Amino acid sequence: MAAETVLSSERLRRARFAVAAVFCVHGAVTGSFATRIPWIQEHAGVSAGQLGLALAFPALGASLAMPLAGRISHRFGARTALRGLLALWTLALTLPSLAPNIWGLSAALFVYGATAGMSDVAMNALGVETENRLGRSIMSSLHGMWSVGALLGSAAGTVAAHLGGDARVHHLIAALVLTALGLVCCQGVLDPAPAEEEEAPPRFALPPKSALVIGAIGFCAVFAEGASLDWSAVYLRDELGGSAGLAAASTTAFALTMAVARLAGDRVVDRFGAVRTVRVGGVAATLGGIMVVVAPNAAVAMAGFGLVGLGVAVVVPLAFAAAGRSGPNPSQAIAGVATITYTSGLIAPSAIGGIADATSLVFSFGLVTLLAFGLVLGAGVLRTAPRAAAAAPAGTDAGTGAAKSAGPVG
Repeated sequence: MAAETVLSSERLRRARFAVAAVFCVHGAVTGSFATRIPWIQEHAGVSAGQLGLALAFPALGASLAMPLAGRISHRFGARTALRGLLALWTLALTLPSLAPNIWGLSAALFVYGATAGMSDVAMNALGVETENRLGRSIMSSLHGMWSVGALLGSAAGTVAAHLGGDARVHHLIAALVLTALGLVCCQGVLDPAPAEEEEAPPRFALPPKSALVIGAIGFCAVFAEGASLDWSAVYLRDELGGSAGLAAASTTAFALTMAVARLAGDRVVDRFGAVRTVRVGGVAATLGGIMVVVAPNAAVAMAGFGLVGLGVAVVVPLAFAAAGRSGPNPSQAIAGVATITYTSGLIAPSAIGGIADATSLVFSFGLVTLLAFGLVLGAGVLRTAPRAAAAAPAGTDAGTGAAKSAGPVG
């Protein structure tokens, strides 16, 4: 019995590292694409306005396709579904660089976003399942690994762009490498069987009420994150007279702050709990927003943006974790939260720009500060039932160490 318990623990640890690697692969696709957008724009012959329109299609595709992920996972099994959806996502990296015009680019980005969204839901559902079985927080570090993957993909893309490489060749090689890595990583993830009485999720359905409430917290965090990431450099340059180099450095520093905070966030969550962590993070983000708004110079504003990043870093991972434990169908709840957060990420940059045109960029970040304070007020919705204990050794799945009869932990 003791040997079986140790073996189960080892399998759970392997599953934890495997799903972390999946998050890293997923992030690497995003980083690989983002660095070659200028090449793709030139190749497709689109204007800045047309590019902005085309870049709305990934979020549109993701929002429409996300509800399908739960159905696919139920039909084929969680591990097989993740393997297939992740492969579709990594291979979809090749599509945008092949687009000859605005119509082709929009269609390619729609598919790119749809595969991104479905694989995102599948991997977050398995991340929540793994967290529940381990009995400790891992979602923050999983999202930190996504950020690490995005940074690695960006670094490789930057080198390819500096060397003047054709994005079609770059993305083909990257897609093949990431697909192979993804398939290997998926071998080690959990493969929980649905409970016998569990019905298949609907193909399309409105998010459950619990997802809407939790998603509102995610909306506030992602809006603050998106606004800071996309507009911090402009704010430092236009409002505070910072140099171009300093402005660019602020964006990189913000992204690194987010990644480091997420990698370290699980220990904080395990020690203080999700609600207290988000509430304190909301206070930090609010203070950071105030510093940005009243900043007399670039240094104070950069410190403020850093506090915003630190404060919101773990909110989305915790929102996914709470959604996965909020009802009988984790994939559907996670899809609902993901749809809301994707929507927030889509509208934040344009909303900040629109408000800035009508008033000022300082006023726009006043709104960001109010949304950050919303985390303080709404953190209590992340209080859910305790995680299940790790799977017992008896009656376990030979491939995962998880109980065969157990469905997703609610």
